[in-house]
Amino acid sequence: MSAHLGYLSIGWVIACGCAGTLFGDQLYFYPGRRHGANFLEKRPAWQARSRRVHRILERHPVLLILGFRFLYGLRTVTPFVLGTSKVSYPVFTLLNLAGAVLWAIAIGLAGYFFGRGVEAVLGEIRHYELELIAFVAVAGALVWILAFVRRRCASARARDESDS
Repeated sequence: MSAHLGYLSIGWVIACGCAGTLFGDQLYFYPGRRHGANFLEKRPAWQARSRRVHRILERHPVLLILGFRFLYGLRTVTPFVLGTSKVSYPVFTLLNLAGAVLWAIAIGLAGYFFGRGVEAVLGEIRHYELELIAFVAVAGALVWILAFVRRRCASARARDESDS
C-alpha cells in the first residue's frame, strides 16, 4: 500500500522482499543441515509441522521448495526441515531463489493493488494514511506478541509433560 501511495517504489519493495525471504530461508536451511534432528527434538512445537513438511517433501519436493512461503503454519519451519533432508544445498538455493522471486512479486503486487482497492473504497485515503499505517503497525506487533507468548507457553507445557 505504501508503494501505491508513492512512498515506496514497487520495484524496491519487491527486491527487498525477495532478498529478505531468500536470505532468511538460506539461514534457516543451514542449521537444519548442521544440527538436524537433535535441534528438532528440543523444539516440540516444530515436530508436528516437521512431520507434515517431510510428508509433502516425499510427494512434491520441487513444489514444496518453490511454494512453502505460501503455506500458512509451515513458512518458518520448512527451510530448516529441508536442511535436515537429502535436498542438496545447490538445489535448495536455486529453487529457493525462484520461490523468493515468485513470492515477492505476488505479495508486492497484491499489496500494491490492494492499496488501490482500499483507496477506491475509502475515497481520499491520504487524509487517514498515517493513522492507518500506525494501526497496522500496532496490530501487527500485538499479533506477533500474542503468537510469541503462545509459542512460549506451548513449549513450557511440552517441557513440563516430558519431564513428568
